[in-house]
Amino acid sequence: MPEPLGQQALLNILIYLTVLVFVWWSLQSFKFDLFLKNPDGIKAKVLMILITLGLTEMVSSFILSYLNWSTMLRFLF
Repeated sequence: MPEPLGQQALLNILIYLTVLVFVWWSLQSFKFDLFLKNPDGIKAKVLMILITLGLTEMVSSFILSYLNWSTMLRFLF
């Protein structure tokens, strides 16, 4: 029984890391300097990291929930 749990954990990790890379890559084109006083400061870098982590959590949990729900549809019939 632990094999499916291990596979699911590995899939979750891979999805989170993939989404993290895509979110970080996509936020590189956003101009934060228009909204920040000191865009090269440490606070701006921390803000960028926190925004990246927040978006990663939202997108990854959506993908994983959708995947979970779509696999449970087989029990409907």
